[in-house]
Amino acid sequence: MALTLVYDGGCPFCRHFALRSELVGGLPDLEIRDGRSDHTLRHQLQARGLELARGAVLLEGNQAWHGAEAIAELCGRLNPSDPLLALLRQLFAAPPRARRLYPLLLWARRTALQWKGLPENPDQATAAAARSK
Repeated sequence: MALTLVYDGGCPFCRHFALRSELVGGLPDLEIRDGRSDHTLRHQLQARGLELARGAVLLEGNQAWHGAEAIAELCGRLNPSDPLLALLRQLFAAPPRARRLYPLLLWARRTALQWKGLPENPDQATAAAARSK
């Protein structure tokens, strides 16, 4: 069954990880989707209690992993040909370690989004744009 990684396309770190995972992660059926730009997908995930502002989402059929669990599950399945992904696999494949380290990833994401002038929650931008019309 195909895996789908939903990431925040506004975050350069998230985008880089997602693209590398797709291109050199060794998972031929991995599909990546930018949850920041795909409003419909983001709202479907929110209905399931999976907010993009709180972390990436990994989907496989009806199964969903969110945040640290998503990264741990994905890293555990990677068979990377890339040294950076191999390092990330070692760091994040174990769920307890992923849970401990994931707040650092969220901090890096938050910092990168602030630097780019983007809100941490993609729906804040949507709501602000709707109010300005």
